[in-house]
Amino acid sequence: MTKTSGGASSSKGGGRSEIAGIPTRVIAIVVIVVLAVWFLLANLDKVKIQFWVFTVSAPLWIALLATLLAGAALGWLMKGRQNR
Repeated sequence: MTKTSGGASSSKGGGRSEIAGIPTRVIAIVVIVVLAVWFLLANLDKVKIQFWVFTVSAPLWIALLATLLAGAALGWLMKGRQNR
């Protein structure tokens, strides 16, 4: 660990920040997951979902979860492109 000019400590490996010894990235992920689960549980009503050719009836939380997972998959795929 090295001291920066502002007096804050940072590691030589990239200067990642921590709160109470937990990396802020982990804290952010946990907060987002908790908020997503809370949002899903608040939307339990049944809805009609219109696809291009057909319509299905399902609980709204399933549609929201599918959207969340699709967004996570896209984010994961785009992260791989960023490292190139």
